Amino acid sequence: MNPAPRPAPVARNTGPQTVLIVPDKFKGTLTAQQAARAIARGWSQARPQDRLKLLPMSDGGDGFGSILGAALGASVSTTRGMDAAGRPCRVPWWQHRHPPIAIVESAHAIGLAMLPPGQFHPFQLDTTGLGRLLNSIWRHDISTCLIGIGGSATNDGGFGMARALGWQFLDRNRRPIESWPDLVKLRSVLPPVERPTLDLIVATDVLNPLLGPQGASRIYGPQKGLRPQDQPAAEAALRQLAKVTRDHLGTDHAIRPGAGAAGGLGFGLMAFLAARPKPGFEVFADYARLDQHLDQARLVITGEGAVDPSSLMGKGVGQLATRCRRRRIPCLAMGGLTIDAPQLRRHFARVAALTDLTSPDQARARPAYWLTRLANEVAHSFDAVRASTVISLTEFEQSL
Repeated sequence: MNPAPRPAPVARNTGPQTVLIVPDKFKGTLTAQQAARAIARGWSQARPQDRLKLLPMSDGGDGFGSILGAALGASVSTTRGMDAAGRPCRVPWWQHRHPPIAIVESAHAIGLAMLPPGQFHPFQLDTTGLGRLLNSIWRHDISTCLIGIGGSATNDGGFGMARALGWQFLDRNRRPIESWPDLVKLRSVLPPVERPTLDLIVATDVLNPLLGPQGASRIYGPQKGLRPQDQPAAEAALRQLAKVTRDHLGTDHAIRPGAGAAGGLGFGLMAFLAARPKPGFEVFADYARLDQHLDQARLVITGEGAVDPSSLMGKGVGQLATRCRRRRIPCLAMGGLTIDAPQLRRHFARVAALTDLTSPDQARARPAYWLTRLANEVAHSFDAVRASTVISLTEFEQSL
């Protein structure tokens, strides 16, 4: 057992700085909220004079609902639902009243983490539970719905969700199709008599199309349990769904970026609910008023499980660093591990890792402890040039 860290000497008081702490999740170890609190603890031990603002972020995956709900001051509600296997469950969602906005994290209804490992095959799972949740939400006075679709257990192209909302999928004999692998028999699609009017925004950081080598079944299907021998049947079912939907609705949603997200749920939301896909970080930035927080910050701290060149390829951590760079606000990154690379040094004033202090095994075993230690050490090395001046990247680097 590791002893509690000895408090580092308090850094020289150069006047309070406004520090914005905006981490993503440390996947598999810490939620974004837990990471933000650990960083804040360590930083405040070394620099108690600083003003800390915690703003955990999500790009549409784990924690999307609670993070956006907290950022908007929304209240949490629960409704009776069902998981991807059709088992009853309670599903949370968040409601902001003025303006009326609903926030949904689809993984709370149809998430892979809700299922016992290996007990269900993807051919047995669908998105019906999400459709039931949306039906429940639409009975409230809601004008906008933000939905994060990461972490799903399903690969049905939104078929179950659409059926729960009143869409009909018929074979050549006009008989209803009830299981998504049977979509290979699909011949017609009929919309519901009444469709809700709602601005639905889908938050995702996935740009994959529905079909093909980069599509839902081949790229993400194995994570959900699709075996190589299952791939042809899964692809054929989604291909027929895309073809018939295009013929009946007049738009080929299958080729749109993000259609392959969450086992084709992105496609289903676009085709059957006219949803607008949007990068998850942008949804977070808009509704959490990130730019306003940045305008008040002198320093930004972010982080995720691994800070490496892929962090700059559309991930929230990299996009945050870009916004900081435009404002000439120094941005620090903390990760479970890091890979030193020139492009990281161009975007971050400093990159630090838990593995700078301990072994990977210890970091995984006690991530909050070591993240607090890391933030403490980084904070102690921070020496602001002047409290009344916005610190430039060059000045900050010279102060380390």
